Amino acid sequence: MEETKEGLTCKGVAERLTLGITRVLESMPGVMDVRFVEREPAEKRCLLSWEQKNTCVLPEDLRDFYLTTDGFTLTWSAKLENESVPLGCMVLNGVANLRPLCQSSSVFSLPNAPSLADLDWDEEQVEESECGPAEPHFDSRSRIFELDPCSGNGKVCLVYKDCTEGVVAQKCEVWFLDRSLYWHYLTPSFTAYYRLMITNLGLPEWQNAFTPYGPSPQAKQWASLYQPLSFHCEPSMADLAGEPPINKLDPSKAFRGKAKLLAPKKKQSAQGGGGGHCQGAGELGEA
Repeated sequence: MEETKEGLTCKGVAERLTLGITRVLESMPGVMDVRFVEREPAEKRCLLSWEQKNTCVLPEDLRDFYLTTDGFTLTWSAKLENESVPLGCMVLNGVANLRPLCQSSSVFSLPNAPSLADLDWDEEQVEESECGPAEPHFDSRSRIFELDPCSGNGKVCLVYKDCTEGVVAQKCEVWFLDRSLYWHYLTPSFTAYYRLMITNLGLPEWQNAFTPYGPSPQAKQWASLYQPLSFHCEPSMADLAGEPPINKLDPSKAFRGKAKLLAPKKKQSAQGGGGGHCQGAGELGEA
């Protein structure tokens, strides 16, 4: 009985942790091999050690998450022509892998090799964007930690901005760093990103929806198949009414050439001309 209760308790925790997404995925057609990796909670001393080492305070929601599970991994596959194709992947690094985003030093690197900090502009050239929050910096002004490797398509990062050397950073945001090293704002908190990740089902390149270029055509096809309610077409493919111009047909324009051949006006004019000619001939005969 005790083992059964413990199993039900663990299952209930996993259900609440995944927000019931495993049952949703299993009910979808073509979805198979849904796997959720259960992890032990992180120890408080590990969290304190991380904060002291990186001079940052973990947000309360992320701290509670790590005290429930040290990381998150959920994967699922899709059935394609009787084969299982790995598709969905939701990953959140554990405390040990929540490492600073910096250029790793190697014995093979040159002494004067450029670093990520060299990509930043001067303070005088950087202006805060009017469309959103200011972008992070690769230098000491920001402290950046990798939260999700995104299967090599970029990196989701926990970012502390406006940092001062020796001062503990308090507030953080979640940003997406694409492969060309451009920043894209995602959410103001870890909880908001966690819900966003669950909502997008871990589909490939779903973070690219927050970029100007968007996901690849193949990723859009998967999203339209497994996420039709929240999937939207590109703005350039939509008209002013917000509806995609699909299956819209104007018969007057499509069949304009055929309509000219069957124009009734030409036949009427021809008949009218013939009648006038006959009438004129009759008058001449009478004269």
